[in-house]
Amino acid sequence: RGTEREMGLKAVVVTVLLAAALSYYVYNPMPDAIQEPWKLMAVDAAFRTGINLAALKYHLGIDHYITSFRRTMQGFDSTMVALLGSRSPAGVVPGVKVSDITFAGVPVRVYEPPAGGEGHLRRGLLYLHGGGWAFGSGKMGAYDKVGRMISDELNTVVVSVDYRLFPEVLFPEPFLDCAAAAKHFLSPEVLDKYAIDPERVAVSGDSAGGNLAAAIAQEVAADDSVPVKFSVQALIYPVLQALDFNTPSYVQNRNMAILPRQVMVQFWLQYLGADISLQPQLIANNHSALQHSVLTPELRSRLDWTSLLSQKFKKSYKPVVAERDSHGLLKKIPGLLDVRSSPLLAGPEVLAKCPRAYILTCEFDVLRDDGLMYARRLKDAGVSVTSDYYEDGFHGCLSFTSWPLDFDVGKRALRNYMTWLQNNL
Repeated sequence: RGTEREMGLKAVVVTVLLAAALSYYVYNPMPDAIQEPWKLMAVDAAFRTGINLAALKYHLGIDHYITSFRRTMQGFDSTMVALLGSRSPAGVVPGVKVSDITFAGVPVRVYEPPAGGEGHLRRGLLYLHGGGWAFGSGKMGAYDKVGRMISDELNTVVVSVDYRLFPEVLFPEPFLDCAAAAKHFLSPEVLDKYAIDPERVAVSGDSAGGNLAAAIAQEVAADDSVPVKFSVQALIYPVLQALDFNTPSYVQNRNMAILPRQVMVQFWLQYLGADISLQPQLIANNHSALQHSVLTPELRSRLDWTSLLSQKFKKSYKPVVAERDSHGLLKKIPGLLDVRSSPLLAGPEVLAKCPRAYILTCEFDVLRDDGLMYARRLKDAGVSVTSDYYEDGFHGCLSFTSWPLDFDVGKRALRNYMTWLQNNL
């Protein structure tokens, strides 16, 4: 009996230790404004676990960490779809026609609204998914759900682009894929085929997709060979520059769930084909050191948060400006200065041609200030802008609107985004 008691006691101790270790791993302090913090911690822990396992496989020579994590995400997505029963033959929205085809050789998923209202032209929306230019697909659960909802509720033909990703391709290939698909979509023949009003076509995207959407909006606006232009751009927590990783939001949210600063910097280095070992240099802003003559005062002013942000967001943060760059980072990573990768660097003459904008930002997101600065610069260039800011929002919240990974802020953000499109497109 004594032995049984000892074994039982050991089992209890082991259980307690395992529970403590799990709690330590999962626990990531959240700001007070975050609702259901433990749910967000669990989501973040799941992401970190997937990434860590993928990294382990990579170091063992089993698989590339990106492709390995993609499979994990796809498996999770399939499980959620099966759990929710959200993908029947008719889809979550009965009557929406879904077609997987190509536009100018680029894979796209087209959502056509239910039959009805013949003789009336419909809205059109080109959507570019997020995922750090390395993950994601317009066919995945959250994006598929939103595509069907917009198509049905707003009588819109939605085209979700599956542009190529890292490591298969590097910048500027994802941009070029999106540009090709966009120009094909905007051609009079295609708009006529889908009965789309050429004066009611939008481009939209979230995170890295928001980056691509902003860049595509600029590209199309400046291209005289494209007769039909986007009438609106809707950017959801977009990433818009890579010269300053010490904006107030980058510093404040450097360890935030879902997208900490080091992960965003890694996404940039991967996208631009640079060595990941340069991550500490970029975090220290050495790549935008004062010694770089190409970074003229006028160019620096385009992302000077000390003048572009209100005091509410500047708070007491100070700019981080390095004196010298001993690694020649701008020569090693020329894409850092390319407006196709960093739309915030575009000149005022380019911004003035852009369509009116909706820009969604979240307080607890490293990318908050990118969006706020772009909104300010577009307004200064004479563009009408709706800035939709969420004090309790976090990066990626729009993708968490279905049980069991649903957050109230995500549901509110999704509804407001769709309402804006309804009223402005």
